Amino acid sequence: MDRHQRLDQVIRIARQAGDMIAQARQKQNFSHQYKDGDELVTEIDVAVDRMIAEELETLFPGEARLTEELTPDRSQLERSGQLWVVDPIDGTVNFAYGHAHVAVSIALAVNGEVQLGVVHAPFLGETFTSVRDHGAQLNGEPMACSQSELLERSLVGTGFPYARDKRGPLIKRLNHVVHACRDVRRNGSAALDLCHVGCGQLDAYYESVSPWDFAAGLLIAREAGATTSHLYECPENLPVELYGENLLVTAPGIHRALGDLLRDADAGRRLEP
Repeated sequence: MDRHQRLDQVIRIARQAGDMIAQARQKQNFSHQYKDGDELVTEIDVAVDRMIAEELETLFPGEARLTEELTPDRSQLERSGQLWVVDPIDGTVNFAYGHAHVAVSIALAVNGEVQLGVVHAPFLGETFTSVRDHGAQLNGEPMACSQSELLERSLVGTGFPYARDKRGPLIKRLNHVVHACRDVRRNGSAALDLCHVGCGQLDAYYESVSPWDFAAGLLIAREAGATTSHLYECPENLPVELYGENLLVTAPGIHRALGDLLRDADAGRRLEP
């Protein structure tokens, strides 16, 4: 299969996963557990991950998978060849609490470069898709990021880790951003935040997240015209497109301003009056 044929199959799989998620919420018969002490996971996360894995293995036997629940071994990021990067439910807390910002995220990377991505939001009726160098689409229609050029008129998305002891430095960043921009949104799904930068529902997004949270969304945002980078240099042994620490994704006109603002916050510099 070429990349576009693969994309068609991945869209089908993502929508099938979305149907599973929607049916599970309707029935409300899923269990709640915690991993690593803080992070909520439900049996539906695992069931959806398993279904996606089975579909991918049937279509593309032997291709490696990095998935949040079943195969979260990040050492695979250093391998060459094909790697499927999957988040069965991005926004598990939102799913469990009945909120709409929930997504299935599936990306294919080849030698560390993401070649295609699908982010499907079953409760929002949004399916974001992209093939590298061929633009991005929302529900099959071309999409483009905002043209914001002023940070003070920009809507910025971000998020916070589950571990409470890691939130302190991020509050310093938030304090700088909320005083400099139009407003801040914390929607609880990195994959959707990235896609919403791509379609102009957000002007910018910054956060540190896992590869499965952002691999598809980052490609989609970039293909829609957004500027993507990291606040600091990435490790040499990991592919830049799959490294999720200190992501910065924005409309091109505000990228430098927001990056400088966040680095100032990290350095403890005071806000100008």
